[in-house]
Amino acid sequence: MDPAILMMSIGALFIAALAVDALGRMVHIPRVTLLMLLGAALGPPGLNALPQALSTAQDAYTGVALTMVAFLLGGSLERQALAAHGREILAISISVVLISALVVGAALLWAGAPIEVALVMAGISAATAPAATQDVVRQSGRRGRFATNLLGIVAIDDAWGLLLFGLLVMIAGLLGGGDGATDAVRHGLWEAGGGIALGLAIGLPASYLTGRLKRGEPSLLEALAIVLICAGAALYLEVSYLLAGMTAGAIVVNLAKHHHYPFHEIERIEWPFVLMFFIMAGGLFDIALLGQIGWLGAVYVIARLGARLIGGWGGARLSGLSAREGLLMGMSLTPQAGVAIGMALVAAERFPQHGPQIIAVTVASTIAFELTGPLLTQFALTRLPDDN
Repeated sequence: MDPAILMMSIGALFIAALAVDALGRMVHIPRVTLLMLLGAALGPPGLNALPQALSTAQDAYTGVALTMVAFLLGGSLERQALAAHGREILAISISVVLISALVVGAALLWAGAPIEVALVMAGISAATAPAATQDVVRQSGRRGRFATNLLGIVAIDDAWGLLLFGLLVMIAGLLGGGDGATDAVRHGLWEAGGGIALGLAIGLPASYLTGRLKRGEPSLLEALAIVLICAGAALYLEVSYLLAGMTAGAIVVNLAKHHHYPFHEIERIEWPFVLMFFIMAGGLFDIALLGQIGWLGAVYVIARLGARLIGGWGGARLSGLSAREGLLMGMSLTPQAGVAIGMALVAAERFPQHGPQIIAVTVASTIAFELTGPLLTQFALTRLPDDN
């Protein structure tokens, strides 16, 4: 594509994103949902007007966008916040992940799904959408315990989800006689463990070296360097950039005593990358897939939504929070995005006989959850005062 056309196209998308942001504030719809609808309208499902060059570079800016989001989420795991809310974050995140897997797996078995499909989809149900959740919280302007807990949960629950997914795929392989169960566990451990190890390898030196040139705060170049190195290394090593960025962010915010506000510069530059991620993600949505979701897909969507509510309620009760707050927290954790599709691709490779069904249900349900989930998150955020 002509570079001039590409630059004008990106500029036009930025202007369209500003209009979408303004519209979202007027009609009280999360801009995440509107950006994905914009992408669907401009992409192959609609006008097919998105530049091909942006699609071919999607891995690059997706990695950068999600790593930035993960850094900011990791920055929310400050020692003081964990001391005040750590029990609640751990209890709710673990409860939601485990109950999601249990309820979804049981529901799919009841609906007649093969045991391999039921176990795999149970693991996939644990995945969330950190980028969408963080943006809804930021757009809402909410503060307090509920928002802090929500950001803390989405920062760590994909780690539990990846580990649980690897375990369930291994069990599915053993019970169903499929091949590659050990490889699936190895893949899950590498993606999660490798992401955490990479975050440590980058976060430890960064916590000491950054913020020295500009006293107390990393410069824009320092922030960009950390993000790009982390995203590129995660992509090269095929580990989770969400976990890598989250770990590095948590390390820096807790160990860099000379920092006043370590991620201020990332917040300044994050939005252009994130909006491109959501628009291009919307461009990949084929709404026709929603009509192909079938009985098992409908059961999966209903079971996952119910499991989120039950898991949030159970985790809240374990940590001493009210049942109402737990139900709202479970509602806030319904968005689901790229991590789920990545899990589905791994499972389809391990169980090729069930691959088309697993991918169809995952992609179709991801469309449903990514379009409606932010609305539920926004609704939950408005139900409690800022001090909750």
